[in-house]
Amino acid sequence: MTRVFSGIKPTGHLTLGNYLGAVRQWAEVDQHRTDALFCVVDMHALTVDHDPARVRRLSRQAATLLLASGLDPELCTVFVQSQVDEHARLSYVLECVATDGEMRRMIQYKEKAARERERGGSVRLSLLTYPVLMAADILAYGTDEVPVGDDQTQHVELARDLAVRFNQRYGQAFVVPRATHPKVGARVMNLQEPTSKMGKTDDVGPGIVYLLDEPDVVRKKIMRAVTDSGREVVYDRVARPGLANLLEILAACEGGNPEDLSGVYESYGALKKDTAEAVVELLRPVQQRHKELCADPAYVEEVLRLGAEKARGMARPRVDSAYRAIGLLAG
Repeated sequence: MTRVFSGIKPTGHLTLGNYLGAVRQWAEVDQHRTDALFCVVDMHALTVDHDPARVRRLSRQAATLLLASGLDPELCTVFVQSQVDEHARLSYVLECVATDGEMRRMIQYKEKAARERERGGSVRLSLLTYPVLMAADILAYGTDEVPVGDDQTQHVELARDLAVRFNQRYGQAFVVPRATHPKVGARVMNLQEPTSKMGKTDDVGPGIVYLLDEPDVVRKKIMRAVTDSGREVVYDRVARPGLANLLEILAACEGGNPEDLSGVYESYGALKKDTAEAVVELLRPVQQRHKELCADPAYVEEVLRLGAEKARGMARPRVDSAYRAIGLLAG
């Protein structure tokens, strides 16, 4: 069976973009057709200045929302990255295979490092090297497919390069993974800045719909979404990014095509209203299940404990093999 791995970083509250771009695909498709592992990658949240208590809180919330979104521990493995030591063990081995130039060419490193310097902060070494940790997350499990948003494709390419290089230099140890993308909703954009991704690292913002937003809040944010000049409702991602974003969100919610939907509407207001209601209905069962799971925290903790135990058993033989191949005395 094809093996799938993907993770979500607890740097903020999960958004509609996270759900439409990744989590729904995991729940509706990937866990049913593959041997799937889904991980809260909490170690990645340490690459910038952070509040330890907040990281723990958001990690629990992310795990609970993954389960509320339909991930079934009977069908897939759900766990927290830091509870499986093999991720950190393999990361260092892969750092000994990666190059400084590869790390500095990572687009997200350039962007995040620039923002950190603008704020007058220092750039942590882990921000430079975390793509290697991401590669370790993937390669530790013999992953075949990595479902990601468009902005993460470069990181999967790095994992592929490191797997091929290690296999050529030290012997066959890793499966070479490939990135996969959902057809619609792969990259939901900020409602107020439709040329920017709807990211969860922003704590507040009228352009971000969070999975736990109340229905009236969702409606208000979508009705106030930035649109474009002109009156005609057309789908053009380059010339009309605001409209394109709304059409893609509506299409992703209803399983339609954004180009086809553009011909249905004669006004921006009608499009916004239908999009808002579609999002509210999409999130309703997720929010209800989240409420139920929050009332039973022991269940969530047990799912994560068993998931980590299973993931550890899957990863350890491959990581031990990589240790021996590169010249270490594996325990």
